Amino acid sequence: MSWLLPKERYRILATILISGAMLWLASGCASHSARAMAIRESFYSNNLPVALEEIDRHKDRRLRNNDVKQLDRAIIELAHGDPQSAERLLRAVRDRFDHYEQVSLADEVGNLLADSNARAYAGEDYEKVLIRTFLALSSLMHGGEDAGAYALQTIEKQQQIIDRIKSRDEEQEAEILAYKQVAIGPYIRAMLAEESPLTLDEAAQARIQVANWAPDFRDAKSDLQRAQFESPHRPGEGTLYLFAMVGRGPIKEEVAEIATQASLLIADRIISNNSNRGLPPTLAPVKVPKVRTFTPSIQAVELSVDGQHSAETATLLDIGEMAQRQADAHFPRVIAEAVARRVIKKGVIYAAKEGVDASPWSAASVGLSALGVAWEATETADTRCWSLLPDQIQVARVSLLVGEHEVQLRGVRGHLKYPGSSARKVTIRQGRHTYLMGFFPDEQLVGQLIISEGPDSRSGESSNLMVNP
Repeated sequence: MSWLLPKERYRILATILISGAMLWLASGCASHSARAMAIRESFYSNNLPVALEEIDRHKDRRLRNNDVKQLDRAIIELAHGDPQSAERLLRAVRDRFDHYEQVSLADEVGNLLADSNARAYAGEDYEKVLIRTFLALSSLMHGGEDAGAYALQTIEKQQQIIDRIKSRDEEQEAEILAYKQVAIGPYIRAMLAEESPLTLDEAAQARIQVANWAPDFRDAKSDLQRAQFESPHRPGEGTLYLFAMVGRGPIKEEVAEIATQASLLIADRIISNNSNRGLPPTLAPVKVPKVRTFTPSIQAVELSVDGQHSAETATLLDIGEMAQRQADAHFPRVIAEAVARRVIKKGVIYAAKEGVDASPWSAASVGLSALGVAWEATETADTRCWSLLPDQIQVARVSLLVGEHEVQLRGVRGHLKYPGSSARKVTIRQGRHTYLMGFFPDEQLVGQLIISEGPDSRSGESSNLMVNP
């Protein structure tokens, strides 16, 4: 078995970790996707208290594995009308994910000898960007003091991820293209900059970024035209911005995949990095996570003001497409890690047999072989993910006369218009923005129609957009 890592190294691993593997087998590991399904269904049926109960019901003794639950809790708090709680939760997870990007040796050993669930979950790349996106949106809903800084962080984080891919392999052009910049960061920065005459140039520059990064966005050209050649507010008017969270977001499910040639080459590299030997032939399927997306049941959200149709939302960020694109780009590496893990597990069992000098048919040898089979069989794909994300973030902008107005939202699909949400009152102020948010995972609003009129004044100067909360 010339492909194995050095026997002495495996004997050490076997001596220390075989008993640990037995404990792992005894404890079992429930799939995150199974636990998340109950949370999703409660949320989608507009039963937010039960969704929170489902999150609390499955406490993990490893605190680091509860971060994805905290992300779901933040969405529930936001939908329930508590953006400040959502912001606190998101900031804590953002900081822990940044810390977990520094992978520890213990995590890597656990990943090789158990499965990817042994790692501290550091979030998918799209989730890291979206944490900052929802931080900006949460801030907007209760004053907006930090919204500009969070929006800038979405841009910086995406660029940081792209730079990391380039540094790893400059030839990975397809993967780099899969991580293209998303336009919601500059959209929010442009929106905030338009509130002050001192920052209109910044607004125009941000609108250019939106048009370049999201050329298919319906309002990109008209927004840019306004920013470059018109006043953002006419006398006696203010602006209402609607952010609609549309559809059911992506999740990860466990699938069995045959290793491709590309993934085998990567797996061989992983093995070679730990040994001067290569990868043995392998055709057996491995368990890996795969992203699943869902088509929204509505196409847009209609905004009615004072009983009259005013606007329909347009998709600014397609989260499902973003997650799928990134998952496809690094899927060969996911398969490769699973293949390498299987090879290393076989090596540990082989070294353990030699360590006890077991003959092929001795009780010890048969027992270790059975352990090896069970060890591989109990491996599960890492399906941890932020399960309550929407599929799309859609936006609409309308100018309204100063004063109080009644607003109502309802989902639309073609000519079909679904029953609307309960009406709410908003106050429009001269030259100021009012923000509106609603969650539409299906045809009906979930939670509350969230309204934030912001502070009485906000300077809008560039320095306020550069703080680092």
